[in-house]
Amino acid sequence: MKKAICRILVLTLAVGVCRLAVTLPQEAEVVMAERTNEDEISKLKNQISDSKSERDALNAQKSDLVKIRNQLKQSKDDLNNYIYQVDTQIGTIQGKINDLGTQVETKRGQIANVEEELESAMRVQEVQYEQMKDRIKFMYERGNYMTYDVLTGSGSFPDMLNKAQYVVQLAEYDRMKLQEYMSAVSMVELTKEALEEEKLTLEEMIRQQEQEEANLQALMNEKQNEMSGLNDDIATQEEKIKQFEAQIAAANAEIAAMESELSKLQVNYTYNGEPFIWPCPSATMLTSPFGMRLHPIYKVNKLHSGVDMAAPGGSPILAAADGYVLRAGWQSSMGNYVMLAHSDSLVTVYMHASALYVKAGDHVTAGTTIAAVGSTGDSTGNHLHFSVRVNGQYVEPLSYLPTWTGRKKF
Repeated sequence: MKKAICRILVLTLAVGVCRLAVTLPQEAEVVMAERTNEDEISKLKNQISDSKSERDALNAQKSDLVKIRNQLKQSKDDLNNYIYQVDTQIGTIQGKINDLGTQVETKRGQIANVEEELESAMRVQEVQYEQMKDRIKFMYERGNYMTYDVLTGSGSFPDMLNKAQYVVQLAEYDRMKLQEYMSAVSMVELTKEALEEEKLTLEEMIRQQEQEEANLQALMNEKQNEMSGLNDDIATQEEKIKQFEAQIAAANAEIAAMESELSKLQVNYTYNGEPFIWPCPSATMLTSPFGMRLHPIYKVNKLHSGVDMAAPGGSPILAAADGYVLRAGWQSSMGNYVMLAHSDSLVTVYMHASALYVKAGDHVTAGTTIAAVGSTGDSTGNHLHFSVRVNGQYVEPLSYLPTWTGRKKF
């Protein structure tokens, strides 16, 4: 009797030791798998939270058109100051539109990644679901018999220990697979939620981009109406024309002053006579030629010093050739503009930009993005005014460009 009791105790101890030896590495694997799943779940929860915070940040950055209009009212009496203030706001809003466009494309890429993650998580869940069904069916049909077979069907004590160890491993395996399945279910649900949040953020970005574009157009329309609203008061009309002529004179003086510095700057560029590249690849049509014309705003005959290229706001303006940046700034007539020197006698000017990407003193190569299309300065819509000057005189820009194959309005 005592021997039998001792044998049972030894057997129980042996099985316990065997279980301990087997379960510790198995539990370590389970813990590692659980930590991996917890990390992935934590990552998804953070992504959901970040997406909500992103929408809050978008709402905080919206342009307040009413506030902008109230600020602009204070500067309407001084035309130059008014143009400057409007152009500043236009540039800011165009910058927001460009940033939102970039964010929209980035968000679409993130959504595509989350969709792939969701498909992967759903495949994993389906595979694990099928495995769990097979195991449950097997355990239902064979579970009790299997344990009984281990205890009674062993040929020897070591054989029984080996089979008991196998039973323990199966139990641990089942526990780990159940944990994996539950984690897979959680991953699918959280990934779906993350996807919905990302889509909501994308929709908000697109709505805000459209609103900012509407704000931009409203400001441009108000500026154009203000500039073209010359009333029947001859004195007022003459005063505004004088202001316009003063702006043109100031612009020409500014350009001439920079050209006079060319010999001192040692630009070290030479023009080989090859055609320039098109400075506005997004241009949809040429809207105004070089030469004398009736100014669209002030209704006076003046030299149009370049060619106008209509293009979407924010689209790139490129350096037409290798050159040195003489000036990158704002002037009431030209708006935001860039002036490049291509030799000691050849200069190109890019006017009415919404944003400038270079500064005076930079060296650029042909095709470098130097600015973005806009409607700053004396402008009635988004376009690039491109001028070429040789020895201090404006010349026909199209003579330096490849043949235009697009639509012409003039």
